[in-house]
Amino acid sequence: MKTKLIIATLGLASVLSFGASAAVQQVSNEQAQNMQAMGSVSVSSVGSSPMDIRQALSAKAEKAGASSYRVTEMSQGDHWHATAELYK
Repeated sequence: MKTKLIIATLGLASVLSFGASAAVQQVSNEQAQNMQAMGSVSVSSVGSSPMDIRQALSAKAEKAGASSYRVTEMSQGDHWHATAELYK
């Protein structure tokens, strides 16, 4: 079960990073290693689309003054939930 969740999360993260074009950019684990962390944000009850999650995370990251974010958790049950680490 955990393997399926990890594979789904990685696949969704790929889709999200492909679609990232806002001022706040999604970064990979490798890219994040060279950045300064500045906190985290999470979104819940977002629409049924991965793009809705990306937009909500990006908006929260921008509001917090971040230049980048990295998705650290993503799940789907009755609704979507995602958490992201913010970077300067």
